[in-house]
Amino acid sequence: MHEDQLIKLYENWAGEEVIKVTPLALSGSDRKYYRLFSKTKTALGVYNNDTKENLAFVEFSKHFLAVGLKVPTIYAEEVTKDIYLLEDLGDTTLFAYLSKEKEKSEFSDDLRIYYQKVLKALPVFQVEAGKGLDYSLCYPRSRFDKQSMMWDLNYFKYYFLKLAQIPFDEQALEDDYQVFTDYLLEAEQDYFLYRDFQSRNIMIKDDNVFFIDYQGGRRGALQYDIASLLYDAKAEIPQKVRGELLDFYITELKKHIEVDEPQFRKHFTAYVMIRIMQAMGAYGFRGFYEKKAHFLASIPPALENMKYVLNQLDLPIELPTLLPVLEKLVNSEKLNEIGAARNNLVVSVNSFSYKRGIPVDESGHGGGFAFDCRALHNPGRYDEYKQLTGRDMKVIEFLEKEEDVAIFKKHVLGIVEQSVEMYIKRNFDHLTVNFGCTGGQHRSVYMAEFVTRHLKDKYNIKVKVRHREQEMKK
Repeated sequence: MHEDQLIKLYENWAGEEVIKVTPLALSGSDRKYYRLFSKTKTALGVYNNDTKENLAFVEFSKHFLAVGLKVPTIYAEEVTKDIYLLEDLGDTTLFAYLSKEKEKSEFSDDLRIYYQKVLKALPVFQVEAGKGLDYSLCYPRSRFDKQSMMWDLNYFKYYFLKLAQIPFDEQALEDDYQVFTDYLLEAEQDYFLYRDFQSRNIMIKDDNVFFIDYQGGRRGALQYDIASLLYDAKAEIPQKVRGELLDFYITELKKHIEVDEPQFRKHFTAYVMIRIMQAMGAYGFRGFYEKKAHFLASIPPALENMKYVLNQLDLPIELPTLLPVLEKLVNSEKLNEIGAARNNLVVSVNSFSYKRGIPVDESGHGGGFAFDCRALHNPGRYDEYKQLTGRDMKVIEFLEKEEDVAIFKKHVLGIVEQSVEMYIKRNFDHLTVNFGCTGGQHRSVYMAEFVTRHLKDKYNIKVKVRHREQEMKK
């Protein structure tokens, strides 16, 4: 029913008949996304049965656009039917770009430039956009207040500490929680807090950064969002780079407000702590409780982040129970074993040209997959892409606008993930996934890179990618 309603809403907006509707892969929420196409236009259609959340997202988007922030334009809406249309920003998140760049170097100059663009925009969200925002729309709460903080800390307590079997005195820990949250609330709270400001909620399109998923925003402290971005566990930003980016952010922030920098940095450390604890609660719930192994892969970098923070800690408050509990956590043999226990499975992902045949299986196991990408729209037909490959941003953007590519990716992931999960259960040690196209330059390279990033992000396994035809040209 909602798909039909989205088509009607789209046709009223576009003045054109819908040609194709492509469902997008589910994210961590219950929202359903569709890519809709007509003769000359395209848009994302969204269905979400949480009306308050929809209203917050739609109205926040309009406000942010009015102050010049790069967020998706809302094309049309029927909030009473839980549907709306918005600008299609493609599929390249900052996290996906980061994962690709880190294969070349630890933290490239191009990646640094994108992060600086993000950090130029963050104070605009927090300070300028926050001035005229209707905070009555915030959902589920209008402030990141003591109650919100206690929810996060108890989420950590029950879904991480208990499930990881870290012993603690509950009343003493609760007492420390009260002291800790009181200190957090000493930081100025009258700014817009994005709440989930991390690399998966930042899109890259046409060399610009765009922002999504701010519907959980509310009033709060400046430090929380910058802590969320810089200490995102799976991003694994080098500590030296974190320090440089924090310096850059504070310099940008000073263009908008006066900043007591020493005090700001002390509160920043405390907000890093609560953000890591909130994330660990999520990893525990999804990993320990729901038995989704790929969430456990985020625990080691989160522990490393917390260990670094504890080693540098200089807070003007006493936390006689919380800090020893966190020390037990980062030194837990059980958790370190989880971190060290990478599955034996190795996935070899290859791109190739059919002119030279399917790559030889060097593992000796045989089997695996060979996916034919030649049915996809070929950017190699156009002069502006002929010298590029599927790793170049212009080719990526070209392919991610194509609805047949989205469908192909969805089916490929369904098949590959089924084998990966079964191979892990049966303790197999190798799987080959090949992608072929005419020249082994654009479509196959793009798909090999996409699947490699996806598997590395989702599973605690080793994934190796090889672009055979590109190696031959070197």
